Amino acid sequence: MKLQGRAALITGAGSGIGRATAELFASEGAGVAILDRDASAAGATASAISATGAEAHPVVADVSSSEEISHAVASATRLLGRLDIVYNNAGVGSTGSVVDATEEDWDRCFAVNAKGTYLTSQAAIPHLEAAGGGSIINQASVAALVGIQGFAAYCAAKGAVVSLTRAMAIDLAPMGIRVNALCPGTVYTPLMEPLMRERGGGSIERGLEITAAKYPIGRLGTPVEIANAALFLASDAASFVTGTVFTVDGGMTAQ
Repeated sequence: MKLQGRAALITGAGSGIGRATAELFASEGAGVAILDRDASAAGATASAISATGAEAHPVVADVSSSEEISHAVASATRLLGRLDIVYNNAGVGSTGSVVDATEEDWDRCFAVNAKGTYLTSQAAIPHLEAAGGGSIINQASVAALVGIQGFAAYCAAKGAVVSLTRAMAIDLAPMGIRVNALCPGTVYTPLMEPLMRERGGGSIERGLEITAAKYPIGRLGTPVEIANAALFLASDAASFVTGTVFTVDGGMTAQ
């Protein structure tokens, strides 16, 4: 029970990595607030966790809206009674190079991935400080560390998350708040299927084969593997870890 007595807010927790992390944190003793812009997805995740006897509350908000996220963080803290952990997992994808990406797509990518991380953290900091400190985990990506063809806005936004993480770690250390970035490689979830189909010329299987070839470990990651990394950063096992970029990518960036 590595998070016994802790309270965690996880954004984008209605599915994929966020849901896997919420389930893992709850199994380790944390009360969890399931934040997602999709009310039905947030409710489904919270219900599944509550059915195990753990504490889980659905919270609905768009992380790119300062008004919505401020209200949601306050609501989550009130429901949980405190706030110790924030996992800024919510994000959106983006495709296109600087040559053909649209301004609208660029703005949305930054609004959710970078601005959403900033707004959620800003709203949570007073509650984390009131709890005596805590952990903020920002979801970046290997796309923040290497160039990926046709993903200009996404690479730029996730790069901003890495730089923001380092600045936050310095600013928040006196408050007892640790801040770290997770940089996952490609993780297979249902949301990845359109990209895999496109990459495989209409075949998801071929798209997965092409993508997996980029990883020395020979496969894509799973949501639970990223959740385990988040658990480490949230727990006391990482009490001397702040400002780091934790790459969980099957060796992709080691090449």
